[in-house]
Amino acid sequence: MILLKLAISSLYNRRASAFLTLFTIAVSIMLLLSIERVRVDAKSSFSNTISGTDLIVGARTGDIQLLLSSVFRIGHANNGVSWQSYQYIKQQRGVNWTIPLLLGDSHKGQAVLGTSADYFQHYKFAKKQQLRFSQGRAFAHLNEVVLGAQVAAKLGYSLGDSIVISHGMGNTSFHHHDDNPFTVVGILDATGTPVDKTLHIPLAAIELIHSGNHTSHEHEHEHEHEHEHEHEQHDDLTGEPKQITAFLVGFDSPLYTLQVRRNINQYKPEALLAIMPGVTLRELWEMLTIVEKILLLFSVVVVLVSLLGMLTTLLASLNQRRRELAILRSVGARPWHLFTLISIESLLITFLGCLVGCGLFYLLMSLATGYLQSNAGITITIAMLSSYELVLIGAIMAAGFIVGLIPATRAYFYSLSDGMSIKI
Repeated sequence: MILLKLAISSLYNRRASAFLTLFTIAVSIMLLLSIERVRVDAKSSFSNTISGTDLIVGARTGDIQLLLSSVFRIGHANNGVSWQSYQYIKQQRGVNWTIPLLLGDSHKGQAVLGTSADYFQHYKFAKKQQLRFSQGRAFAHLNEVVLGAQVAAKLGYSLGDSIVISHGMGNTSFHHHDDNPFTVVGILDATGTPVDKTLHIPLAAIELIHSGNHTSHEHEHEHEHEHEHEHEQHDDLTGEPKQITAFLVGFDSPLYTLQVRRNINQYKPEALLAIMPGVTLRELWEMLTIVEKILLLFSVVVVLVSLLGMLTTLLASLNQRRRELAILRSVGARPWHLFTLISIESLLITFLGCLVGCGLFYLLMSLATGYLQSNAGITITIAMLSSYELVLIGAIMAAGFIVGLIPATRAYFYSLSDGMSIKI
């Protein structure tokens, strides 16, 4: 107990250097826990880019290619799904809802997605979070468009603005549908998913603009329709295109998933492929394990640097403390007393650094949760430290104690030699 009080007093007397060392360890703990939490939650959020969807159905191709084209809007699907096949599968037993997806157009490099009104009701992300509107509403007429959050922010659009889409994907297009402008009627909340980079228009509108028909005044009189005609309006917005890129399927029960998936993959009239998005997302993440390993390596390096910093500080201050150690020897302290004293000091610094680092970690997570969700699509879980994170902190405490043994050993021999030497 006396050595503990002496260690605390010694640290207080050297509070400036002790605080800097403690702060270095605290920052490393904060970074380690933050990187580990972001790594784990990034993996979970990546797997939850699309949630609550049982199957994604498209033309027969690779699983990952279908996922990238339909969910991430990356690449192009070689073939589509005929409308007849879509209707047939839609009527299968156990199917609760479907969302048709039609890609192929763009606006200033941003993907344009033709879909139905069911998209805003059934499409979910993260942990089954539903799409929400920050402004406006879902499209109700053929000449209306709903923007993702990033599209609106990047291009500076607001409600009521007119937008002209272009044929083809990418930043450059030589065919603009100038005679068919769309009015912005809604802007979605940020999700951190590809939804933010997408413009959403009615499925039937894509077919009409490609056929050369005008849509801007197509449904002016529909504003006067009564509530009982909403279903007819929905059908008009969907239309009957020849092909769609893919479609999402949700079932009444998960028991139907494997059965319908097998039937789709064996569908003879057309070569189709049905994938379970959760499984395919995990496969895609495994291809990106190099990123995970780099994050882990970075975490280890950060901790090692902080511990080496503590070692350097203790060793640098040790030579300055030889007079202090000699005084302690003169009043009866033995070399092992000084060894224990230095070890306790390093352990205290490491322990307090871990406590402060945990506090900084929770502060950082609370401040960064909204930003990471909106911009990176990572849903951070602010919860108690997991068993693995506690093990990491315990390992750092042990490493800090071991590092502290080095200056403690030098203090032992310093005090021993100083005690044996005769000073005149």
